[in-house]
Amino acid sequence: MKILIVNTSDLTGGAAVASFRLMEALTAKGLHPTMLVANRTGSHPAVKALPNRWRHRLNFLWERWCIFCHLHFKRQHLFEIDMANAGTDITRLPEFQQADVVHLEWINQGMLSLRGIEKILQSGKPVVWTMHDLWPLSSLCHYAEHCNGFKHACGNCNLLPGGGSSSDLSHRVMERKKRLLANHRISFVACSEWLAAVGRQSTLAHGQEVVAIPNCINTTRFCPGDKLDARRRLGLPAQQRLLLFVSQRVTDERKGMRFFVEAMRLLAAEREKENSLVPDCGVMVLGGHADEVAHQLAIPVYALGYVADEERIIDIYRAADVYVLPSLADNLPNTIMEAMACGTPCVGFRTGGIPEMIDGEGNLENGYVAQPADAADLLQGILHVLDPVHYETLAANAVEKVNRCWAMKQVAASYTSLYKRLLENKQTQTKQP
Repeated sequence: MKILIVNTSDLTGGAAVASFRLMEALTAKGLHPTMLVANRTGSHPAVKALPNRWRHRLNFLWERWCIFCHLHFKRQHLFEIDMANAGTDITRLPEFQQADVVHLEWINQGMLSLRGIEKILQSGKPVVWTMHDLWPLSSLCHYAEHCNGFKHACGNCNLLPGGGSSSDLSHRVMERKKRLLANHRISFVACSEWLAAVGRQSTLAHGQEVVAIPNCINTTRFCPGDKLDARRRLGLPAQQRLLLFVSQRVTDERKGMRFFVEAMRLLAAEREKENSLVPDCGVMVLGGHADEVAHQLAIPVYALGYVADEERIIDIYRAADVYVLPSLADNLPNTIMEAMACGTPCVGFRTGGIPEMIDGEGNLENGYVAQPADAADLLQGILHVLDPVHYETLAANAVEKVNRCWAMKQVAASYTSLYKRLLENKQTQTKQP
């Protein structure tokens, strides 16, 4: 069975990492996946780049320019919305023509246009579309937050100047997507049960299949290791309790840095109290723009910047005592999965798919789930996890959950079953008079 996985990048960004890992998992399962990307930064032989990379760059720039115009030439929200008005027609490529199943992943920013997706559907090949956010079943946005427009027709978009209008860009793109799906079927796969439930409420989901299959992780690479050795290689203190904050861009408001900053202020204040039991803590900040936030944190900071080397990233997870992700909206974060696989308990807000990962309400099985946007409860979770009374149990439970739920073998089996069912359905429909 030949599977074509389509994603904008092979290694840059959470969706790219998840897509690449799925390709590896399917290969280990005995399938024959190929990954088609616009931005190829790795060297894996099964990853193929689009021809004429300059053309993709033009598509990207044209779409951004069109969005910039709709935003009245203001940068706010420029990279929060996608209209997919420009992209590459991949149906002529040999990788597409040889595929039995086409598996779309994150295909924005000039990779595929809505017209290109329509041509893929018109080919008659079974199509699976993994949703790393809501965009495939919304209009422009990747995270709807408190907006319910995607459930009906969109319009009056709060990401457009002045709140848009009833017939604004969001409404027009939604209508375009409705027409695209009117006579075609896609098997949408959400990475979390939360996103699947939200996606099923979309007006675009009528008549479509929406299921949940999680991302996977290679547990032979991401696994527990010696904490002191990891810290020695990274040049970090041996005795200090280290918290970890990770984001591709740590200044991204959606990742909740402001609540982490407040929690660290509260932690420092607690530590200064007489007879305080709060341990000596430091913070590792991993991601772009880490230096910009270091001065805001009230405890020692180790700004690690952006790291691409996987072995170094694994060392960072192993070096941490607790991983903190106060996201205000998230799907099924790879970073939580990676930290747990390395034996590092996690603390996060009860938003999106995070409560499906961290079992930490009440019995604190492998971490702590705090109330959304509550810095005090976030700190409470951090201190609970750092308590030596149950720390080792939390760490062991985190590893056990990763092996049980997100190992490559289990996830590959779920996707293989889906592919086979779609191909069997296609064969049945072909035989019908």
